[in-house]
Order: sequence, then C-alpha cells, then structure tokens
Amino acid sequence: MQPAKPAPTRFRSGRHFLQIPGPTNVPDRVLRAMDRPTIDHRGPDFARLAGEIFEGLRPVFGTEGPVIVFPSSGTGAWEAAIVNTLAPGDRVLMFETGQFATLWKRVAERLGLVVDFVPGDWRHGVDPGAVEARLAADRGGQGKAQGKAEIKAVMVVHNETSTGVTSRIPQIRQAIDRAHHGALLMVDTISSLGSIEYHHAAWGADVTIGCSQKGFMLPPGLGMNAVSDKALAAARQGGMPRSYWDWEDMLKNNASGFFPYTPATNLLYGLREALTMLHEEGLANVFARHARLAEATRCAVRAWGLEILCAEPAEYSNVLTAVMMPAGHDAEVFRAATLSRFDMSLGVGLGRLAGKVFRIGHLGDLNDLTLVGALAGVEMGLTIAGVPHRPGGTQEAMKFLCDGV
Repeated sequence: MQPAKPAPTRFRSGRHFLQIPGPTNVPDRVLRAMDRPTIDHRGPDFARLAGEIFEGLRPVFGTEGPVIVFPSSGTGAWEAAIVNTLAPGDRVLMFETGQFATLWKRVAERLGLVVDFVPGDWRHGVDPGAVEARLAADRGGQGKAQGKAEIKAVMVVHNETSTGVTSRIPQIRQAIDRAHHGALLMVDTISSLGSIEYHHAAWGADVTIGCSQKGFMLPPGLGMNAVSDKALAAARQGGMPRSYWDWEDMLKNNASGFFPYTPATNLLYGLREALTMLHEEGLANVFARHARLAEATRCAVRAWGLEILCAEPAEYSNVLTAVMMPAGHDAEVFRAATLSRFDMSLGVGLGRLAGKVFRIGHLGDLNDLTLVGALAGVEMGLTIAGVPHRPGGTQEAMKFLCDGV
C-alpha cells in the first residue's frame, strides 16, 4: 500500500536549491556582513571600507591597475565600458557565442556603434583565427597604408552564461597582436570572474567587465570595470557624453575612498566579506574547486546519456553546464517538475535555446555535498518528467569526487 501523499502546503522544509548560473547562493557570512546599519558614505569608516575593497578586487581581476565599482547591474558595466572609450559611428568586432553576446551587441548598437557581428552556432567560443583574419583585413591592420584601422574594439564574452562555453582569451589577445592591430580588447567576465582563472593584465585585456551576483556570491547590484592604461587614455581623448558612468569622476573620488554619488553601502559590506572568503580559500584553490565540481557534473550528464551543449571540450565552462534535451521533450516541462517536486531551480534555455536546454549552475558557494544533492535532484526530475535517460549519473559524479580525494 502506497503512503498517502501529504496535503499541499506553502511551507517547504530545508533550503531551496538555487542551481541557476547566477544569481548564486549568498553565503551566510556575506548575509551577516550586510546585516548592519548603513554608515556615512562621506566618513572615515566608509573610506577604510572602500580602500579594503579596491585592494581586494585587484588580485581577483588579475591587475594592479584600477577597478571601478558602480551601483549597477552587469548591463550597466557593459555600458560604462562603451561610453568611456568609444564614440557613435565607431566600428567594433563582436561574436555570436550566445544570448549574452547578442544582448551586448544590442547595447552597442543602441549607443550608436557599428557592429561587425560574426555569426556562431552557440556551441563554440570565439575562434582566435577569425579574430586575426578580421583584423588583418581591416584598414591599417598589418601595417597597411590605405588608412587608419576602422575597428576600434574587439568585444568578447569570456564565459557565455547561456551556453556553458568559455572562450580562450589569451589566444584572442595573441590573435590581435599577430594582426598588429590597435583595437581595444573588452572582455565580459560577468559569469567567470572569481570562479574561472582570469588575468586582466597578463592576458592583455583593456576593459574587463564584472558584476556581483556570480563568483562574488552577492546579490545583484554592483557592476565593475577593470581598466588598462590604454583604455584610460581612450577615455581621456574621447568617448561619449557620460555622467553616471564616467571613469574619471569615479577614480578621482575613489582615490580618497569615496564615490561621486551615493554608493550601495551594504552591498559593499558584503563584497568586502566575499573578497575575504575568496582570499582565505586562495584563488588557485577556488579555481581548482570549480574545475573539479564542473567535471563531476559532466560525468553525470554523460552517464545519463544526455548531450552537453558545448561542442569543444577545451571550451567547457567550469561554472555551468548546459544540457540538451532529447528530441520531443521540453526543458521547461522538466524544469517545472523539478522545481515543484524538489524545490530546485535550474537555469532556463535562453533565446534560440528556449525549451531545448536546461542549465546546471555549479559556481560560487558550493561544495561536493551541495553538488551531489543538486545532481540527485536533476536525476529524480528527469525520472518524474519522463525524460529518457540512463540512471546512475549521480553515482558517477560521486565516484569522480571520491576518486579525486
């Protein structure tokens, strides 16, 4: 005899499993850090807070130069990168690696830029060879004499959150250098920073865009730009009209620990604590943890007999895995069943991938047991939603995690 089903209730015991690739789970330490009175943002205590944050951010970005923090979303940080360095009518080179590359293109076009948008299949990252070929063909590339280069910037999403594909930034920088081209390199690291290895200075980025709600383990609300000397020179020489997003105004005030307008004080408390946690663990250990948990996830997906969306293993993301649904099955039906039955949120398929994939986030405040619980929830969800798969994927992930001890 089957036990009676419990009566419906609005209360659900245990914690909700937030397994989307951002916003990520906010650790208790960060929550407690934000749970305090707001202080005078023109006083000495705030200046000390800001100074600690600017100091702690530089190693995460991989730079000794300035990192500018805006009260904004990642979209605001995209816009800040553009309006400080480029002008309407400037030509830029962008690549269709997924939904967020497409959205960044839309921002660029709305600000008056002319976008050369290289089409893609959403299963591969940026091809460094294509970067080199496009820049070499640009006027002024490779020392051509017929005029100045038209392409002012190469704009790349490092980790495409909609697809689980990571582009190879060092090879892209090398491609720009081989073309002898002076374009700025702008890199969106919104879903990779603090989780996947990244080096703003050593990899030759001019503007690196980040935000708070992914690897920094915070709520949304902070956008960031790390900037090179070349980018700062471009901002001094031109750019677009700007006020809220102006780097110069920010840096002038930041030098003494302040902001030109009211900052997001309590988020900054949380950011200081998140930076402390990252540095306590050690960035190399943070990156290794994410790589290990990502491979465990991929072990599970392969064992289930499902297909990983990213087609090139060298470009697998260590912060999320996008999983393709079998033909005839809707990812949204599966996601809804998993949420209703097991109180777990998985990432939705975005843009052209709507209904075709689900995304497992494995970044931020995450350990082996949390991941195993999430994968067990996925496997049970596949079963109750009637999605064809082979059982045992969770056990394969557990075996990988145990073998790695």
